Amino acid sequence: MENAENTDKSQGVADKAGAQAQMRKGVLELCILSILSQGDAYPTEIIEKLRGTKLVVVEGTLYPLLTRLKNTGLLGYKWVESTSGPPRKYYKLTEIGMQYLKDLQQSWAELVEAVNKTIEQGKNI
Repeated sequence: MENAENTDKSQGVADKAGAQAQMRKGVLELCILSILSQGDAYPTEIIEKLRGTKLVVVEGTLYPLLTRLKNTGLLGYKWVESTSGPPRKYYKLTEIGMQYLKDLQQSWAELVEAVNKTIEQGKNI
């Protein structure tokens, strides 16, 4: 019986970590598109802006996401010569990406409202 309880507890921790990872992935997409709505940006700049909001992201997470967003037509890029090394790839929102961001922002607002209502109802129990 004790082993079953320990398994349940460890499974709960694993589920929590997985849920947090899934939520974070969706939020990162919204945050990256929001950053790029302010202007073209180099991946290092995107990471710095995310860190400034306490969303710590590493290049190994960012680059695949940027590639996926580019491949779906939401982002474009241009190469810019650098004074301190090789040319840099600057990402920018496409028109489709801008509309997608507006839709995501609306969905986010609705989700936040629904979650907050649910949390408040849970406090009353």
